[in-house]
Amino acid sequence: MKLVLATRNAGKVKELQELLTGAGVEVVSMADFPDVPEVVEDGDTFQANAIKKARQVAEAVGEVTLSDDSGLEVDYLDGAPGVISARFAGAQHDDEANNRKLLELLAGVPWDKRTGRFRCVVAIAVPGAKTETMSGTCEGIITTEPKGDQGFGYDPLFFVPEYEKTFAELDANEKNLISHRGKALTKALDVLKRTIAR
Repeated sequence: MKLVLATRNAGKVKELQELLTGAGVEVVSMADFPDVPEVVEDGDTFQANAIKKARQVAEAVGEVTLSDDSGLEVDYLDGAPGVISARFAGAQHDDEANNRKLLELLAGVPWDKRTGRFRCVVAIAVPGAKTETMSGTCEGIITTEPKGDQGFGYDPLFFVPEYEKTFAELDANEKNLISHRGKALTKALDVLKRTIAR
């Protein structure tokens, strides 16, 4: 069975492909479907955006499609950047600018008030059938400066106390075990197995 990942984000595709190794599916991404337009993420929740992306792409390509919408929720900022995590500093989707804006907003905020979490909602859409969702979270602390060169997005600022490292300092296997996306995709694997078995 072919599984289409509803993203062209190379970092996310790599991470999802690693997490789906052994799932018994051929994993491709939107890069393999250049004629399919980008889905406008205008939902006000991660779930709404994940469902919209999965459904639209599944109908466009005629294949089972997996999408995720995820982001960072910072408690001191009342849950921001949340669903606008990717475009926090503007529509250009610039990780460096997003990280810089986050650090500026948290300047002078003490360590114990810098708590937050990554949240991920995964949606799996089968053309002409219902769409299922599952979610995962990972708790952490926002550092005062970027550390590490792995991962993407806010990973260099997201410190995981149990490992005493940021997401960007963890190797892929460590990160996949504890990440919001890893937790959501572990649940998604059960749905995919049922889908394959149909």
